Amino acid sequence: MGKETGTKLIASNKKARHDYAILKTYEAGLVLAGTEVKSLRLGRASLVDAFAQEHEGEIMLYGLHIAEYGFGSWTNHAPRRTRKLLLHKVEIIKILNTLRDGSGLTLVPLSMYFKDGWVKVELGIARGLKSWDKRQVLAERDAKKEIAKEMGRRLKGRR
Repeated sequence: MGKETGTKLIASNKKARHDYAILKTYEAGLVLAGTEVKSLRLGRASLVDAFAQEHEGEIMLYGLHIAEYGFGSWTNHAPRRTRKLLLHKVEIIKILNTLRDGSGLTLVPLSMYFKDGWVKVELGIARGLKSWDKRQVLAERDAKKEIAKEMGRRLKGRR
């Protein structure tokens, strides 16, 4: 088999983009067991309840669900175990300094994908949105759709 190239999406956290305003994103590697990689190749992962936190100077990923590999034996992994994220020390320090400012920021996994054969997680430094913020975003999105629709009509000469 040849070396894998390109990116392939495994799982995405759509709710995170709805509930949070993403300020900055980082790409991190993930420490995995063998059966976890096999399960991820089948696309059996969920980022729904996942979050990242600092633990002893490292950033760990909690709540990530990777289903057990169907053809595994007693060496199968625990589905919701804590996993270490692989980042450069400088990036870890930047992230932790940003989070420690006390401005209500959190570290949320946005998506998980294969990149050239390696599993990567896209992390976002995010601020939680209030319900009125969400309504405002939806209203802006609808207004942009209406503008685009009207511009399309005018360009086609229908009005």
